[in-house]
Amino acid sequence: MSADRLVIAIDGPSGSGKSSAAKGVARALGLAYLDTGAMYRAVTWAMQDAGVDPSDRDAVIAATQRAELEISLDPDTAWVRVNGHDVTDAIREPGISATVSVVATLPECRADLVDRQRAIIDAAPAGIVAEGRDITTVVAPDADVRLLLTADPEIRMARRKAELGEKVDAAQLADQVLRRDADDSTLVNFTTAADGVTHLDGTYLTLEGTIQAILALVDAAR
Repeated sequence: MSADRLVIAIDGPSGSGKSSAAKGVARALGLAYLDTGAMYRAVTWAMQDAGVDPSDRDAVIAATQRAELEISLDPDTAWVRVNGHDVTDAIREPGISATVSVVATLPECRADLVDRQRAIIDAAPAGIVAEGRDITTVVAPDADVRLLLTADPEIRMARRKAELGEKVDAAQLADQVLRRDADDSTLVNFTTAADGVTHLDGTYLTLEGTIQAILALVDAAR
């Protein structure tokens, strides 16, 4: 582990709490924070904005590669821009959640975004906490701390419902959490910890308890 930089990679399924935990860890350690899922959502927004047919593989890939992405790395200030548009709120709408797997399951789209994510991680002066689906295995397999955060499906759905409130009904909630996980798992494994990756089950942990558990892993790695 470098004395000057610290990279923490956190993967996990939808609703596992990885975003909130990653932000908390970044705040505690004074690190940047990268929500890679927001990048996939932003590309999906760009695809929809351009009127791309989700079944048109080549057009989806082209829209991904053309997308000009900007994303906040401040854990206290979330914003995302794509092609000059502020899409911070728009990318959390159910319509984006229902379509984002189209981008996430195309190898060419993932390769493009992985390259961008690696560039962001490499450019963070003090280091970064990056979270997503394939950070520990593909994006940053050499991260100083690699963690897979999971939770029981019922807990994950309850957490996502608390986050989205009346924006989604029961069917949409199941689609966002369970169906998306099933789709995305066809390309990346984010349910079983790879070699060298610590598995943390957050089912019965509070957010603060999860953050403290991750900080303990950081201390142990130093």
